[in-house]
Amino acid sequence: MKKISPFKKLYEIYLSTYSLEPQAEPEFFECIGDVFVTPEVQSLTQYPQHDCMDRLQHITSVSYISYRVCKKLGLDYRAAARAGIMHDLFYYDWHENDWSHRPHGYRHPKFAAVNAKTLCGDALDKKTEKMILRHMWPLTPVPPACREGFVLSLSDKYCASREMKITKAAR
Repeated sequence: MKKISPFKKLYEIYLSTYSLEPQAEPEFFECIGDVFVTPEVQSLTQYPQHDCMDRLQHITSVSYISYRVCKKLGLDYRAAARAGIMHDLFYYDWHENDWSHRPHGYRHPKFAAVNAKTLCGDALDKKTEKMILRHMWPLTPVPPACREGFVLSLSDKYCASREMKITKAAR
């Protein structure tokens, strides 16, 4: 039997995020369900993320990959999934030709953390909040404070690179 490479497996997991269903992945949706169904999160379909990919699809992909990797490594997969679903929780199109969006890469983690706190209140634990705040490392100077945060940061970069490649190929 031929062994599948970890990179191919990761790519297959990434592709599966485009057709995730709660009945097929109940444990994942149990982790994120209360946040995922909110109007605030669902409204992210209106914002492009990387080329023609919308932000809701991006955060879902990042969340699911973070969940799967953390689960495989015996880490806190619930916190990783929740941080993933809220890591880009901001309500503007950063592609617009607006001077205030120029430092977006540096500033949006704070916007997302504030919005996550507003959305979740006291249910947003410090670990998840820090993961959201530090997901843009190494662009931002402070590295993740936990292993799950590194997984989230790497998952975000992986998904962004895949999204840009997919949309480039679609042109």
